Amino acid sequence: MPGFNDGFLDVPERPGKPREVGLTHVMDKGLNLRDIEGMFDVGGQFVDIVKLGWGTSYVTNNLEKKIALYRHFETPIVCGGTLFEAVYGRGRMDEFKRWLHDNRFSHVEISDGTLEIPRDRKLELIEEFARDFVVLSEVGSKDSDVVYAPYQWVEWIKEEKEAGAWKVITEAREGGTAGIFRKDGDMRTGLIDEIAHEIAIDDLIFEAPTKSSQAWFVKHFGPNVNLGNIPPEEVIPLETLRLGLRGDTLKEVLLGVAEPATP
Repeated sequence: MPGFNDGFLDVPERPGKPREVGLTHVMDKGLNLRDIEGMFDVGGQFVDIVKLGWGTSYVTNNLEKKIALYRHFETPIVCGGTLFEAVYGRGRMDEFKRWLHDNRFSHVEISDGTLEIPRDRKLELIEEFARDFVVLSEVGSKDSDVVYAPYQWVEWIKEEKEAGAWKVITEAREGGTAGIFRKDGDMRTGLIDEIAHEIAIDDLIFEAPTKSSQAWFVKHFGPNVNLGNIPPEEVIPLETLRLGLRGDTLKEVLLGVAEPATP
């Protein structure tokens, strides 16, 4: 699918689907089939991957119909990392793999934001799953009181990329209250800059569930930064931020007027 290029306002170039950069990673918390059709009707060219949040896929009626619909729209889906952690905690990894294969998932998320998984074991699991799936790993705790030093984030991201992760997600939770965010919703911009200094931006997906954080990332790293945990109703608004078609980024992105980015 071609990227957005109207030839009228000379907006920033956006690669077409399937993309490797400029990803919009959408959170599905229980969309019905009509909701999914509506999202793709108005903004399908901007949806790159959909996450069935936390363990929702395990309790969703007619899951096979949802999967088939996303497949019809040529968009990969992935179960939330919390489901993986539940599987790990229950010791049901073989059953999980069979379930993923039976439901024809191509992607899997591996995280340790709630349960403590030994580093060596997490890396082994990333390597193991990467043989059969596209792995998105996640770094950072879902506990807003847990704060890791920047060097730890950098070390873990590098290790997980080397183990076979396609992209590494930086934790923020659904509401932007943990990981690369403080519990009050403020972004840890110093931490993000230190990560970006050591890690290629294209290898990361920054969770950015709020408009202010999305605008900050676009202004700070450009229109083709990978952003995750995007609510379905924010797909089109995010694309306007990427193209400078919203007041938050018009000057910096569309008109090229540099201003300090604030969270």
